[in-house]
Amino acid sequence: MKYLKVERRLITPAWFTVAIPLFAIILALVTGAVFLYFMGVSPLQTYTSMFKASFGDTYGLTETIVKAIPLAMAGIAVTLSFKMLIWNIGAEGQILMGALATAAAVRYFFVDQPFIMFWIMFAAAATAGGIWAAFAGYLKARWNVNEIITTLMLNYIVLNMVDYFVYGPWRDPASLGFPMTAPFPNAARLPLLGDTRIHTGLFLAIFLAFFFWALLKWTRWGYEIRVIGENPKAATFAGMNYLRNAVMVMFVSGAIAGLAGMCEIAGLQGRLQHGSSAGYGYTAIIVAWLARLNPLTVLFVAFLIGALFVGGDTLQIVMRLPLSSILVLQGLLLFFVLGGEFFRRYRIRIIWRGDN
Repeated sequence: MKYLKVERRLITPAWFTVAIPLFAIILALVTGAVFLYFMGVSPLQTYTSMFKASFGDTYGLTETIVKAIPLAMAGIAVTLSFKMLIWNIGAEGQILMGALATAAAVRYFFVDQPFIMFWIMFAAAATAGGIWAAFAGYLKARWNVNEIITTLMLNYIVLNMVDYFVYGPWRDPASLGFPMTAPFPNAARLPLLGDTRIHTGLFLAIFLAFFFWALLKWTRWGYEIRVIGENPKAATFAGMNYLRNAVMVMFVSGAIAGLAGMCEIAGLQGRLQHGSSAGYGYTAIIVAWLARLNPLTVLFVAFLIGALFVGGDTLQIVMRLPLSSILVLQGLLLFFVLGGEFFRRYRIRIIWRGDN
């Protein structure tokens, strides 16, 4: 008689790092094709249309980059906390908190000098997003409160806070009743690159990716983050302060997500409105895992997921499919990526009864 035994891999082959995520993406696309087939559309035609919409012309390519900017920044944010095994599921709320703080800075501290205004918005968004995340980090480190629950619940709190302001005291009287603030003055807008919608937040995202890659690889704090993530007990015995590091890593994680919110409304939308984030904080979890928690790889993966977002518009316009279709494809990606992570860490052996 035989049975299955799950064993942790002592050595993970180097080629697994590339092969498993690639195989996971292929499986997600194949499963998605089955889903599309039963919805009555051609999977090949759908994927071809999505590819052409994202990469087929200059407009599609620039729109893909526009979508990739907040995804990259939010992906870096959750990568940092995930490295320490703190599951920050609240990037969505931290993005919105950064956007809310940016709108407050423009409303109450506006200076008609673009350079000064940028740093005011930068400080407001980073501080607000950082404090919002650090609160959950403190609860986790001090009383072992589950950070998945706290960060997730904090998302709903800030979502309703944004709705309160855009439906209430900050709503633009000229918006014809739509929930949005007045347009930001030019000094509070991030410059655009040429005739595209790509804003200078792109350079901030690239800088953050290289900065935190170097920080995790070469600095003492980066070393402590990695050690705590790999073995928290050993890190404590070595004298690493878990409480301080947990609060710090969550503050920095939230600050990066907050900056994504600033870039989204100061660079792209030009005002705070209902639905400012479009779910970037949740999708960032997929980005981080596909990137194998590498800040540099996050840039590439964010670009691909951005293409999926732009292609998703094609599903609605050309293929007449609902928005939920693209959410299904995103969910399949996460499902297979997490499954691949399991097989990277563990192996399944067939054991015959009586074997040692």
